[in-house]
Amino acid sequence: MHDDFAEKCPVSEEVPMISVSECKKYILSEGSDPKLMDLYMDAHALPDQKERYAKAIDRFVDLYGDKEIAIFSAPGRSEVMGNHTDHQHGEIVAASINLDAIAIVHPTDEEVIKITSGDFEEIVLDAEELAPCPGKENGTKSIIKGVVRGFLDREYQIGGLEAYITSDVLIGAGLSSSAAFEVLIGTILSELFNEGKVSAEEIAVIGQFAENVYFGKPCGLMDQMACSVGGLIHVDFADPQHAVVEKIDFDLSAYGYSLCITDTQSSHDDLTEEYAAIPSEMKSVAGFFGREYLLGTTLEELIRNASELRTRSGDRAYLRALHFVTENERVKKGVQALKDKDLESFLRQVRLSGRSSFETLQNVYVSSDVRHQNVSVALALSDAILDPVRSADRVHGGGFAGTIQAFVPDEDVEAYQETMDLVFGKDACKALKIRLTGGTRVIG
Repeated sequence: MHDDFAEKCPVSEEVPMISVSECKKYILSEGSDPKLMDLYMDAHALPDQKERYAKAIDRFVDLYGDKEIAIFSAPGRSEVMGNHTDHQHGEIVAASINLDAIAIVHPTDEEVIKITSGDFEEIVLDAEELAPCPGKENGTKSIIKGVVRGFLDREYQIGGLEAYITSDVLIGAGLSSSAAFEVLIGTILSELFNEGKVSAEEIAVIGQFAENVYFGKPCGLMDQMACSVGGLIHVDFADPQHAVVEKIDFDLSAYGYSLCITDTQSSHDDLTEEYAAIPSEMKSVAGFFGREYLLGTTLEELIRNASELRTRSGDRAYLRALHFVTENERVKKGVQALKDKDLESFLRQVRLSGRSSFETLQNVYVSSDVRHQNVSVALALSDAILDPVRSADRVHGGGFAGTIQAFVPDEDVEAYQETMDLVFGKDACKALKIRLTGGTRVIG
């Protein structure tokens, strides 16, 4: 293992770096505005981002000294359509958002990766520590190990580095903070040691591997793909190892809309079994037809075999399979609406998608705890106060707890935020923008 690591640890002399002083000067100047606007999509956000970057650089210097650096960024993501379809090899629409994780990085000649994230203790990873320990190390170090192992397995270069990472992707809010971190590590390794030649799609696959095998979470590929590729994307997971990714040329902000994410202040703790039950039950129905996944199953098949399927797998499994089949068709219609610049039709498909998640997929609340239905309350309030044609709301991400998503006309955002904050707490509702760039080198 040690030799394998050492052989793949060259420090590329072609990687441009910048001194700490020059980097900080550039960040705080107007010259960085176009670059930062590409990432954060909001001029009002730039002063805070400049301060954030400057503080991150200072923190790097405190930890690792005054060295030449590069800066990298990877965004969080928002699921738009295709709720729980990716793990059945279906189709999704997702978007990267203007919240991200950033890394201040210096490559070294050592066979050691040193990373400090936020206020946590430094993580040191050497050549002897790449074996997975799921269930024992469900943390940041596991993710780093998994991404490094994924690069080595694909015979890519890796190398030693020192990095300080900070993130404003909300943890536990369904915006994929872990996927953003995985993509960030993959982007760093690609840019510093592989001339940036590892594709965004392959970085996403490596990130999923790290999450599944090393972090111990049975997620699909949507989160990592949306964070890595960037923008508004349509992904067909018929072959997950070679997912077909299509960028959609549609700027939501140009139509006067914001993407509002409301944290309902409900916890994802102890919900692993609820999440795992969805793909398990869907696979149970797929197995009836001799398939491993539901892809290829038709509505006609589900109708014709309803009695036997309901007896064999149960009604909830049958309903979840029905959700998959109909949701895949909704995704196709939603994508076409975006391509046709037909916002009203797109919003209608989003509303139908949300209704199916609530009623058919049944991932809005936990049936064993009906007294606590934060997500249900948030959706009901949204329906009550938003325009039923010009807006759309739906459960966001895995479901059962966490967040909802709403497409809201800009003129209605303030009133919507006030209502959601009144019910769920100050700053519960965030108005976001869709970022057009995935994992990227910002400076250096």
